[in-house]
Amino acid sequence: MWAIFAVLSAVFAALTSILAKIGIEGVNSNLATAIRTIVVLIMAWGMVFLTNTQGGISSIDKKSWLFLILSGLATGASWLCYYRALQLGEASKVVPIDKMSTVITLALAFIFLHERFTAKSFIGAVLITLGTLVMVL
Repeated sequence: MWAIFAVLSAVFAALTSILAKIGIEGVNSNLATAIRTIVVLIMAWGMVFLTNTQGGISSIDKKSWLFLILSGLATGASWLCYYRALQLGEASKVVPIDKMSTVITLALAFIFLHERFTAKSFIGAVLITLGTLVMVL
């Protein structure tokens, strides 16, 4: 089931890039990010209430709060940079660089989460990096 959600995530991320590139024309990138964020906020809270999971807020511990907040800050920084890059560059070049987050995530997961970094992971990371370079250079 996770794979279906992962594929859907990739499809929606691709749509996000194309729709954002069209929508950001003539709009300040920070303002565009704020508008996008409001829509995501409404959608996320809508899902919380639709699934009746709002009661779980009180059971979130301090560590989880801290890391969820830090994750939110990282997301905000990512979106601000992404929209500015989209405004200044071609989507076909910005998106592959943005997706280098896969390689960075592999490295960070190895360092901080102690996840296995196998030969297959290494080869995949090298191929993603080489593919990104081919696409943007």
